Amino acid sequence: MMRVKFWGVRGSIPTPGLGTVRYGGNTTCVEIRVGDEIIILDAGTGLRPLGLSLLKEFKKQPLNLTMLLTHTHWDHIQGLPFFPPIYNPSCRMKIVGCHGARKGLSAMLTGQMESTYFPVAFDKLPSNIQIEELKDFNFDIGPVIVRALRANHPGMCVGYRLFSPDGIVSFFPDTEPRTGGIDREMVEFVRDSDVLILDSQYDRAGYKKHIGWGHGCVDDSVALALQANVKLLLFFHHDPDSDDKKIDGFVKHARKLVAKAKSKMKVDAASEGMTIQLPTGKLR
Repeated sequence: MMRVKFWGVRGSIPTPGLGTVRYGGNTTCVEIRVGDEIIILDAGTGLRPLGLSLLKEFKKQPLNLTMLLTHTHWDHIQGLPFFPPIYNPSCRMKIVGCHGARKGLSAMLTGQMESTYFPVAFDKLPSNIQIEELKDFNFDIGPVIVRALRANHPGMCVGYRLFSPDGIVSFFPDTEPRTGGIDREMVEFVRDSDVLILDSQYDRAGYKKHIGWGHGCVDDSVALALQANVKLLLFFHHDPDSDDKKIDGFVKHARKLVAKAKSKMKVDAASEGMTIQLPTGKLR
């Protein structure tokens, strides 16, 4: 069985408060489990509660993790210094991601733990961490076949497609619709996904004010997912200024678009704690 659990769904900056209780205020972090494999997508502030949960579950048992980073913008890596398992000698973790804009991936991740910014240096951590720059966009993690595709976002940024015997999950937390209509390469990359987790930060009006920022629009997300025959589309990377009520409005609008297209595709907005079981596609 393939299980997807959301620990952080917000973009740009954490937004705790009364207006973000239902969808959550932590930044990007998703956990995927297939058999014994534990795969973590991005290291936003949602990584901290995930780490606490893992330590509670595994206690003193060895913990083997693989982390896939889409890019090194701060909201996607800022949870790493606060990830409790990296302070545990029984933890082994491989971090895979693209090189930074001017520095290598290792320098980008360890730099945020220099004494200027953080009290514990990366090289003093008791865990075993391997940092590997993404050179091959096709690789395997146990039974999971992973593919990467360049996203339309400032700097070096990718999205991932994870295929297991139980289903397909595609993850693009930061990407903007390409000009000139539907992006055929993107459509084919996410085609037939059981779950598409997609940057849908703005409505149409909001997107017009932020063209070129590298983030998505609800209407374009729905159009792409329909073209790609996606089963479940989940809006992601919620804007810091979008409260629960506004995101509810995004979902309501999207479902009307899907109904108008006479499609059976399901649409929702990702929320902290949301869990999906594949192959059933059941939401919890």
